[in-house]
Amino acid sequence: MSDSNTLLAVFEDIEPAADGIGKLHELGVADENMDVISGIPIRPAILERPSAVTRVGWIALAGAILGLLLAVFFVWGIPYLFPLDAGGQPIYPVPQLLIIMFEMTMLGLMGFAFLGMLVDSGIPSYTPKEYVPEISDGRIAVLFSCPKEEQRKFVDALTKLGAKSVEPAEARQL
Repeated sequence: MSDSNTLLAVFEDIEPAADGIGKLHELGVADENMDVISGIPIRPAILERPSAVTRVGWIALAGAILGLLLAVFFVWGIPYLFPLDAGGQPIYPVPQLLIIMFEMTMLGLMGFAFLGMLVDSGIPSYTPKEYVPEISDGRIAVLFSCPKEEQRKFVDALTKLGAKSVEPAEARQL
C-alpha cells in the first residue's frame, strides 16, 4: 500500500473492537498493518489477532549457557592454568563447583532475560509514537493503514460497528 492513510479508530469496549478488527480483516487489512493500543493488557486471541513472537526465552537460554560455561571456567579453568597446591585440598572442588555453577547460570539467565526484554521491546525509542489520551480512560484504539481512495468505506464500516471516532492518525512526541 504505497498510497495509504493511517487511521485511528477508538472503541469504548472490547467487543466492538473485536468486531472492528474482524471487519478490517474482511476489508483486506493485514495484521502487520494493524496495531491495537490499550491501557490494559488484552489477550490477542480475544481480538482475533496473532500472538506476539518474542525471542526473550532464547536470549535468556543463551545467557544461562554462557553463565554455566563461565562458572566451569572459574572453578576448573583457572586452577588448571594456575595450579596452586593448598595442603592436600583437591585442585578441582566439586561442592564449590555446584554452588558457583548455579549462581553464575542464574546470573546469566536473569541478566540476558532483562537485556532481551529491552531489545525485544524496542527500548529506548527516539521516534514519535502514537498516543491517544482516551486510552488512559479505558478505551481501545485500533491503528491501521488503508488505501486513500477507500478511506470512506473503512470509516463507515467501523462507525457502524461502534467506533466512537475514526480519524487520521498523527504521530506526536510523548
